[in-house]
Parts: sequence; C-alpha cells; structure tokens
Amino acid sequence: MGKRSRKRGGPATSEQASSSGSSRAERDAARARRAQAAERRRSAGAGGRSAAPARRRGRPTIDERPPAPWGKFPLVELVVLVALILLPLSLELSIREHFAGYRSHTALLAGAAAFASMAVLFILGGKSDVTRALMIPIGGLVFIAAFWLLREAFKRRSGGLGFR
Repeated sequence: MGKRSRKRGGPATSEQASSSGSSRAERDAARARRAQAAERRRSAGAGGRSAAPARRRGRPTIDERPPAPWGKFPLVELVVLVALILLPLSLELSIREHFAGYRSHTALLAGAAAFASMAVLFILGGKSDVTRALMIPIGGLVFIAAFWLLREAFKRRSGGLGFR
C-alpha cells in the first residue's frame, strides 16, 4: 500500500491544529518581528552613518554587482568603437572581392543595402506608425533587388558562376 499525502488527513480538530503549528496570522506576525529586529540591529551597527540597503534575493542591482576586472577603464565602449571602424573596412573588402569575381558576397552586400535603406527611412520618417509599417517591406524589396543585381554582376565577372 502506498504512502498517503499529508493533505489527505481527516478533519483536524482544534487541538491538532494548535499542536501542529501556528496560524498564518501568527507566522506573519513573527516574520514582521524578525524583520524589525534585523532592522534595529542594522541601524545600531551602522553607528552615525546611514544603514546599507538590505540585500534582496534574486538578481542583484547594478550597485551590488562585482566590479569588472579592468576597473573603470571603458573597455566595452572602446570595443564597440573599434567594431564600428572595422565594419566599413570589412564591407570594402567584400565589395572588392565580389566585383572582382573572386568570392560572392551577394547576401552580405544586399543586406547592407537593405539596412541602409531602412536607416534612411527611419531618419527621414521619424517614429510615425506609417514609417514603422513601411520599414520592413521596403527593406525587403531593396534586399531582393540588390541581391538580384549583385548576383548578375558577380556572374558577369566570374565567367557565369553564381557563387564561389
């Protein structure tokens, strides 16, 4: 015969309820007393300075996170700057290889054209609902047109091959 759940016990009498534990109100009151006592200890231990905020469970706030190993040096910002500088240089290499017939970079270059058209539309149109509704369809059309044109240009340069 299997074990029975504790919840399936018979109807509890008042004597069983008092001996098995406390009511929810009593537990809440005890929890409030413990919180007040902890706050008094924290304020007494702080002396004249302000008390440190209580540590919460879960994800720490930005002030509670450990510092980066490189300190206050703006490493992330510098890496983003280097990436922004290298992006046009990599596109330039892709353009040269594509139009020389060496390697096909059709999708990359068509994607860059679509992104540029969407960025221009966003800058000129602002944050209106019409602009937001038109950005993806126009970007898609620019991608398709640029993809076809770039593929044909690569075929002419590479001797009829669609990709290498």
